[in-house]
Amino acid sequence: QVQLVESGGGLVQAGNSLRLSCTVSGRTFSPNAIGWYRQAPGKERELVARITFNGITKTADSVKDRFTISRDNAKNTVYLQMNRLNAEDTAVYYCSYESWRGTQYAPRYWGQGTQVTVSS
Repeated sequence: QVQLVESGGGLVQAGNSLRLSCTVSGRTFSPNAIGWYRQAPGKERELVARITFNGITKTADSVKDRFTISRDNAKNTVYLQMNRLNAEDTAVYYCSYESWRGTQYAPRYWGQGTQVTVSS
């Protein structure tokens, strides 16, 4: 079992920054990855960024010039730095523990989510 706890969400004005944290505990196995997803009201959950156990990152084209994913293995924490936020970034942000399924990573466990609200 793997537990994930997100933090760092909140209300922020457009143009400002937030850093989300995802702290991971429990039994993990390689290869694995941690993904950040978001779900806005009335929309499907979408992948924002992913970082693998060996540090390979993938960021959605829609945010790659503003968002950066990183990890601190000593703290078992993955961060999502979000800059120049705009109203379209308003969503609940989730982190997931992902396992390799032969051709791609897929979520196995989810955190409870953290709300990000950007006011214009």
